[in-house]
Amino acid sequence: MSRIALIAGEGLLAPAVAAALDQPLVYALDHLKPQVAARPFRLERLVPFLDELADQGVTQVVFAGAIRRPRIEPDLFDPRTMTIVPRILMGMQSGDDAALRAVLDVFEESGIAIRSVDEILPDLVPQEGVLTGTPSPRDQKDAARAAEIVAGLGALDIGQGAVVAQGLCLAVEALPGTQAMLDFAKAHAGLKPDPRGAGGVLYKAPKPGQDRRIDLPTIGPDTVSQSAEAGLAGIAWQAGSVILLERANAIARAESAGLFLWARG
Repeated sequence: MSRIALIAGEGLLAPAVAAALDQPLVYALDHLKPQVAARPFRLERLVPFLDELADQGVTQVVFAGAIRRPRIEPDLFDPRTMTIVPRILMGMQSGDDAALRAVLDVFEESGIAIRSVDEILPDLVPQEGVLTGTPSPRDQKDAARAAEIVAGLGALDIGQGAVVAQGLCLAVEALPGTQAMLDFAKAHAGLKPDPRGAGGVLYKAPKPGQDRRIDLPTIGPDTVSQSAEAGLAGIAWQAGSVILLERANAIARAESAGLFLWARG
């Protein structure tokens, strides 16, 4: 019987995906703390882990949640995983997308198909439209500028987000993640030319050419609260390409804080 496995990362996405699947087998890298019960595995023993999936009848896998890079312990590699180490390490040195692609390739070569989160839960990925609030003409220009910046960053496999206020880039997303980017934007809010002008926009989008089956950008209620604390006017993202967690809660927080939420076409 064909089964599906969930590779759980941290955050609220993994529990949402687990709830939508029929008795999935749930696993997580052993250095992570997912919010769903999961069996641990190590990257250094990836091939034996794939054998375990095959023994359990797993033919499909979905990755969901934030995955922090593990600290590699060379002494823990088994002989068969050792043969693919160069591919994995080369990917990890190139950037997040390259590292994930290397891992996906290994899964697929083992006969395991990769399913995307938006295939399982399409309602988590809003299509074009404003969910709440009204982006001003200045906000729309800031979102357009941020989209250009994210496309440039993504081409270098750096990040999936940027904050732009009054045409100026206040922060970009890098390895520390979205919260660190918003904290930086908050700390440097005084750099806006007009203190009473446009507050700024957080924009998120996948990297150009990114494999959509894994690591789609994600926003949620906490992102809304952090954006409000940073003094931003709202959040925009590439329509049909970003996961919105707890939509009702995110919208309620945005309305309470006076922020707009916009799936930008």
